[in-house]
Amino acid sequence: MTQPLDPEAFAQRQLDAYNARDLERFVREFTEDVVVYRLPDTNPATVGREALADHYRRNRFNLPGLHAKLVNRMVFGNKVIDQEIIYGVQDTPIEGAAIYEVTDRGISRMWFVSAR
Repeated sequence: MTQPLDPEAFAQRQLDAYNARDLERFVREFTEDVVVYRLPDTNPATVGREALADHYRRNRFNLPGLHAKLVNRMVFGNKVIDQEIIYGVQDTPIEGAAIYEVTDRGISRMWFVSAR
């Protein structure tokens, strides 16, 4: 018998890996063909797990103060919305949200929106 899809588990594991700056564990939660958007832009910012890994290697996981604090989480169907405060990327914390669309293979789509 197959296990039911647990989108929240994928979101939590990637958040834990993000805060540990564990790139291998982080990208494992995403599908090979993941597409990432930065709203309000409707064009993909990143396409594919390798491009995602490269972006986080160069722009996030090299930052010693990097940490995302989960403020609120909503789960419905195969979607997870995390409201977060992200530290260590800029001089001041970034308030934003990450929206994850999850399949049985992992996070297949991710949208980011920030207050700035």
